[in-house]
Parts: sequence; structure tokens; C-alpha cells
Amino acid sequence: MPKVHTPEDSLPITPSVVAWARERAQYSIEEAQQQFKKIAEWESGSSSPSYPQLEQMSDKFKCPIAVFFFPEPPDVEPIEKSFRTLTKLEFDQIPREIRVLLRKGRAMQLNLAELNGGTNPAIRMITHLEFEVDGSIEEMAAKVREYMRVPLDQQFQWPSIEIALENWREAFASAGIFVFKEPFYMDEYSGFCLFDETFPIIYVNNSTTKTKQIFTLFHELAHLIFHTSGVDALDDSYIDTLPENSQKIEIICNRFAGKLLVPDDSFDEVRGNLPPDRETASILSNRYNVSREVIYRKFLDRDLISMKEYEKAADIWKRQGKREGKGGNYYYNQMAYLGHRYINIAFKQYYQNKIDKVQLAEYLNMKPKNVNTFEETYARVTSG
Repeated sequence: MPKVHTPEDSLPITPSVVAWARERAQYSIEEAQQQFKKIAEWESGSSSPSYPQLEQMSDKFKCPIAVFFFPEPPDVEPIEKSFRTLTKLEFDQIPREIRVLLRKGRAMQLNLAELNGGTNPAIRMITHLEFEVDGSIEEMAAKVREYMRVPLDQQFQWPSIEIALENWREAFASAGIFVFKEPFYMDEYSGFCLFDETFPIIYVNNSTTKTKQIFTLFHELAHLIFHTSGVDALDDSYIDTLPENSQKIEIICNRFAGKLLVPDDSFDEVRGNLPPDRETASILSNRYNVSREVIYRKFLDRDLISMKEYEKAADIWKRQGKREGKGGNYYYNQMAYLGHRYINIAFKQYYQNKIDKVQLAEYLNMKPKNVNTFEETYARVTSG
């Protein structure tokens, strides 16, 4: 379809792409008109949006601005097809707020492809590892740790959970997986991953504690290793309804993180003769940079505590957990959400004059007027 030719304050977007973006975001024309009164005209080609309206539409439909200028809708596989361990019914029951984030994640995959010329900058791709679903989870955890080149003694040396999270995030990027953060504002969901042969990504809920974010990273990593997208939800009762192979993958994902972050043989050695109580859980959680609940789960699996004690302690710790919401400095938040690897790639393209400031702003998920301040803030933080 030819692009719309409009006055100077409008843009030559492709009408069919507007309709595609709206439908992909699962908004009816009536729902979309509540914010975009002329969207029917934009889809018919009789008029087109101004740039500020295009920015709003990009944010609403979680679609990169550049896509609206494509000559036709992109041939992108529906997100739900990559969730092999979820039935259609289970996927459809995911709240709209989370599905919006899934679409944002897909947009970030498109950004990564554009910024990197379609090639992942990592030398090694951890998703090339192969494991059988009936294999040993302990062996899988050990091989993945070795591949990530993070020995346990290095993990012990990290002085805080904040540093541990950033170091794991860097290790993931070095192994081909970009990690993004976003406040989900829904405690029921800890994160998700979107599989792609070239640009697999993980999103973690920044509203959860950092120990939970670390655990979520490895839960989602297991999904990606088995070449499937996944959503980490608190309620996992749906697992019983899945086909046998999908059930096995979900069970592995639930156990893999604990096995990698706190290997069984190391746990027994480090614990020594310490009693299986909450004080010991605090001591060991600081040692491994994990949550106290992870340690208590180890006690439970060894029949050292009762399920009642485990659930009681886990409930107390959950209520004590500090929320990491969206407060604070806008620019620092953007750094945390996007991550240093991604930001560096975007700025590199900008400094090499391969993209302009408007495009850079789009890749950084901010308005062009904020780019200069963000650039100065980022330079100050990274140089310090």
C-alpha cells in the first residue's frame, strides 16, 4: 500500500501497518479511538499522525516507531507461538498488562537486530547448549555455570546482592542473552523470556527484590536453553495440564535456578554443622547472594524442616521484602531497565553517525529532548 502524503506536521506512515500494530496489541478500533480519535483515518490513509502522536502510538502498541514507515506489515511470528510450554488457553489467560510487556520485549528484539546488523555481538551463544529433558539437572547446572565462566568462588567474592545482579546480567550478555528490567506492578509475575535464534532476551520484574530477580534470570535461562519462551508466574498449577514433555521443561526450570546458584555439594560443605534454621538461612543467603527462601528450600528438600515451617518463613520474608518500584531518578531508572550493554551499542551507532538523535531516542525508549541529559548522566556514572 502506498504511504500517505500529508501536510508538513504529519508523517508518511503506512496505513496497513497502523492497523497491524493495533490488532497485534489486541485493541479494537473503538478502544484505540479513546486515545487516538483519528486512528480510523490513519488506517484508511485519509490522514496521518503527527510525530508526537506517533510516539504515543508506538508506546501504546509497543511497536518501534520505525516499523510504522515499513512499506507493509512485518512478517513476525505471533508471540504466543514461541511459548511451547503454554497451551493457548493458558497464554490467553495472561493479563493484558503482561502481554503488553511481551510485545515490548519483541520490540526490543527488533531493536537489537537493527542495532547489530542482525548478528548477536556475543562470541558465544549459551542457547547452543543441548540437554535432554530427562537428563540430570545437577549436570545441566554445572555445565551452564562452566559455560558462563563464573566459578563459585567468584560468586562468593561479590560484596553485595546489587553487584551480584549486575555481574550475572553481564555474564548473560556475554553468553548472548540481553537482560532488560521493567516494573511489572504485578507480584504474580516475576519475569519472562522470549526465545529467538539470534536475540533471545529476558525481562525481570524490577518491582521484586534483587534476590528474586537473580533467581528469575536462571528460571528463564532454562526456558531459553530448551528453545522456548516462558513466563515466570507465582501460580504454577497449570503445569499439570501440559503435555508430558512440556511438564518436564517447566519442572526443570523451577529446579534449575536453585541447583546452579547453590550447588548441592557446595551447600553441604559450606553449611557444615550449622542448624537448619532461619539464622543459618540468613548467613548462607549472604554467602551465595541468594534469597533466604532458596536456602530454606534446600533444607526442605533434605527433610531438615517441615513444609509448615518453610511456608511460614517464606511468608514472613516475602512481607519483609523491599519493593524496587519505579521511584527515583528517571535517568538512573532507564540505565537499570536497559542495561549497560544495550545502551553502549545504541550510543556507538549514534557516535558513528549510523543513526540520528531521534532514532537514538527511540532505541533508548525516551523522548529526543531527554537524550542529552541522559547521555551526560550515563557518561558520569560509567566513568566514575
